[in-house]
Amino acid sequence: MPNTTYTITAIKEIIKADGNIVHDYNISALFTDSRRISNPAEGLFFALSGRRNGHEFVAEAYAAGIRNFVVEHGPEFNLPEANFLLVPDPLAALQALAAYHRSRFNLQVIGITGSNGKTIVKEWLYQLLSADKNIVRNPKSYNSQIGVPLSVWQINERNDLGIFEAGISTTNEMERLEAIIKPEIGVLTHIGPAHDEGFESRSQKIAEKLRLFKNSKLLIHNYDQLLDFKKELGAKETFTWSRKFREADLYVFSETVISKNYYLRARYHGKEIECLIPFTDQASVENAITCWATMLALGYSAVETDKRIERLSPVSMRLELKNGVNNCSVIDDSYNSDLQSLEIALNFLSQQNQHQKKTLILSDIYQSGLHQDVLYKQVAELIRTKKVDKFIAVGEALQAHQQYFDAAEQHFYSDTNTLLQHLKLLAFKDETILIKGSRSFEFEQVSRALAQKAHETVMEINLNSLLNNLNFYKSKLKPGVKVMAMVKAFSYGSGTFEVANMLQYNKVDYLAVAYIDEGVALRQAGINLPIKVLNPEASAFDKLIEYKLEPVIYSFGLLDDFVTYAIGRSMVNYPVHLKIDTGMHRLGFENHEIEILCDMLETNRYVRVQSVFSHLAASEAPEHDEFTKKQIKRFEKAFKEIERTLGYKVIKHICNTSGITRWPSAHYDMVRLGIGLYGIDSAVPASDAGLQPIASLKTSVAQVKKIGAGDTISYSRSGSLAKDGKIATVRIGYADGYLRAFGKGLGKMLVKGTLVPTVGNITMDMCMLDVSGLDVREGDEVIIFDEHQRIEELAKQIGTIPYEILTNISQRVKRVYFYE
Repeated sequence: MPNTTYTITAIKEIIKADGNIVHDYNISALFTDSRRISNPAEGLFFALSGRRNGHEFVAEAYAAGIRNFVVEHGPEFNLPEANFLLVPDPLAALQALAAYHRSRFNLQVIGITGSNGKTIVKEWLYQLLSADKNIVRNPKSYNSQIGVPLSVWQINERNDLGIFEAGISTTNEMERLEAIIKPEIGVLTHIGPAHDEGFESRSQKIAEKLRLFKNSKLLIHNYDQLLDFKKELGAKETFTWSRKFREADLYVFSETVISKNYYLRARYHGKEIECLIPFTDQASVENAITCWATMLALGYSAVETDKRIERLSPVSMRLELKNGVNNCSVIDDSYNSDLQSLEIALNFLSQQNQHQKKTLILSDIYQSGLHQDVLYKQVAELIRTKKVDKFIAVGEALQAHQQYFDAAEQHFYSDTNTLLQHLKLLAFKDETILIKGSRSFEFEQVSRALAQKAHETVMEINLNSLLNNLNFYKSKLKPGVKVMAMVKAFSYGSGTFEVANMLQYNKVDYLAVAYIDEGVALRQAGINLPIKVLNPEASAFDKLIEYKLEPVIYSFGLLDDFVTYAIGRSMVNYPVHLKIDTGMHRLGFENHEIEILCDMLETNRYVRVQSVFSHLAASEAPEHDEFTKKQIKRFEKAFKEIERTLGYKVIKHICNTSGITRWPSAHYDMVRLGIGLYGIDSAVPASDAGLQPIASLKTSVAQVKKIGAGDTISYSRSGSLAKDGKIATVRIGYADGYLRAFGKGLGKMLVKGTLVPTVGNITMDMCMLDVSGLDVREGDEVIIFDEHQRIEELAKQIGTIPYEILTNISQRVKRVYFYE
């Protein structure tokens, strides 16, 4: 939160807005999302237009306490206490306000851009420089056209250094961000293929990124990357590093791994210097060299820089959601703690509806730049606003300021060990627990103690990718077309409430499940969206009604059963969905039955038809397009006759995932998004970066054995090696969902970046891989599928479809959900 406030009258002048001021409120907080509002009394809401039209959420923001709005047009309803500032473009107004705020402060600013490593470099520079500087920076990866102005807005007069990253996805974006950040020092991180699709060439992307530094005095970069861009650099001075070219200012000429650390030697100012990096993966090494160069360019000595880099901590970019003890859910964010990231984590906590009780375990917050009284008053207010029920504080500073906190249940401990000793007494049960701590508190011990134990095979679900895929398909719809998300079969193996909470928070219109018990589980987890049940059973109608689920009626027998049930309980106008069989020949009323169906519905007051739908049999296949057209024609004939009989409009839908992509003319009122949510669509090329796989299945090596040529392996002596070699036994088998069909070399997994085949039959809990020639050890990670080894490839290996691979992953495989 900035230390200074602005009156709404002053802001009106800064952003050159029209509109009348009802009351001249003071403004200190900016919001673009009506679901994430704190301190509404001093808040200003920008109604941004994008995938979601912010004007549709003005009333929701008003109900949350916001009284000041920047909009393109006034509201369609009366909000008597509100000020409305009218502008042509609310996003441009947000950026103009942030740029004005930035111009008021004379702090040094480092601007960071690149394809990869921006956030890591920013966070590591924060770790390296915070001992000397009062730093303001982007929370997490807030580096977009919206995130940058919200980050810059945090500047206050106590800050003497700003570190801001800027990300772009196409041309003509960086100019706007440069005008907001105004970096004196520029840092260019690794340039890779990320967002290449938004540019004509890699060269165009680099040139666009360099616009961030057009007014910078100093640019720090990898000498190798910009050999062809010397004219575009713009900065008056450069500091370069390289692992190839001696002419760089920092020339790294020796690299050695020493006991899980990376030891570098380099030439700098004609002298040999050294640096020990506490990481060994190449991405971290490159990011650390960038930080090494930046520290030297800023005037730090080689010795001091080496000392600080050796103490770098990992940066956790993702919140991790996993199952906990005693039916709890655990959100692990145990590696960093500051005011901005706390608010982000609390927002994610508030999305979780599976438990009524919300718990926060929080450590002292270091290096905030605020006086402790001010800091912990703000923390207390944030916790109060986010409605935390149980607050567990760890640290002497929180103990000293406990008078500011008033959660219904709260506990204060001086250190992590004391908390661990009292953990059982806190009686965690049926609650969602957010663990948020500074690195030095080692809250990973708390996370391990509260997490449900499971074997080492894990399916990781990236909720950001799921949201990206949802928005990918939404972008293909005309305004007003609804989205029904298919979450049947444990969300195609990906989870229940974890996926449904994300979909509900991002305002899909309907959910669909296969059976009533799936819908009951979602209701019990706090999901209140309309839920359609595709295969309702008469024996479970009581549960269907109790949990307000909506049945699909696909036959006269089922219709008769449901109407009889409704009559017996004096139910009227219960919502149902009619399924029409237009050629799939699975379930549904056929064309010749529509007239009889209409006769039955005409005077039926016990049900009200919410939607009429059908299912395309081959929407993804061009060779069946004529058949798809016949299905669409049959569907139109059926729903027109049904609507004519009913005398009211119903929701019409026929498009599944591939239908959304290939048949925009058939979107009608709603589309059904299924496996596309999970990053798989046979109608979308795998190279299309708009769609992202959300799941990674990983396991580990249990044992490595040397095997002689001809020695037999696995049940039925079904495998052998042609020559002497090694096998790795890994912790996954057909009971985990890795099908027996993958045996005898048909299946392949990634070990140390190399695809290796299975050997012999797949067993219930284990299988064997040929790792001859690889340096493989017990405990090494093994990847069954991820964004590189895609599910589609696994399906091809055994002649099946991706659906079968996903839905076969056993429930005993632990699911871990990540959200950035």
